[in-house]
Amino acid sequence: MACWFYEGMLLFGVVFIADYLFSALTQTRHALDNRWGQQAFLFLILGIYFTWFWSKGQTLAMKTWNIRVVDRQGQPLTQQRALARYVCSWLWFLPPLAAIAPFALSGPEIALLVSGWVWVWALLARFHPQRQFMHDAMAGTRLVDARTFTSPT
Repeated sequence: MACWFYEGMLLFGVVFIADYLFSALTQTRHALDNRWGQQAFLFLILGIYFTWFWSKGQTLAMKTWNIRVVDRQGQPLTQQRALARYVCSWLWFLPPLAAIAPFALSGPEIALLVSGWVWVWALLARFHPQRQFMHDAMAGTRLVDARTFTSPT
């Protein structure tokens, strides 16, 4: 969880710069103008960030916490597998966001629904035989301790 928090702090800068670039290039004057385009652009930028770093083995936060992402055989991720992991990782947030779309929920209700789903999704890792998060199991990846990991060659 500490790695997630640190990753979020680093991503704040990535999203801030990307959003500023999008707003400047599209001449967006109001925060709600071009909202769908802005969200698609940020999805793309985050996808590039995570795919590139995961294909190298670690994001900056993962380096700090000595975590490495590899495939099931312990090999570094290909760009395609890293992209699959990125897309699968959105299952942490997309189902509750899709569920709240048809309802007029308040901010606290949305926060409760999303955080409840995230906790349930995280607890599912306890039931996986290798204690993996579901997005890792679906993408064919796993997290290992970078200090003790040796790549099979």
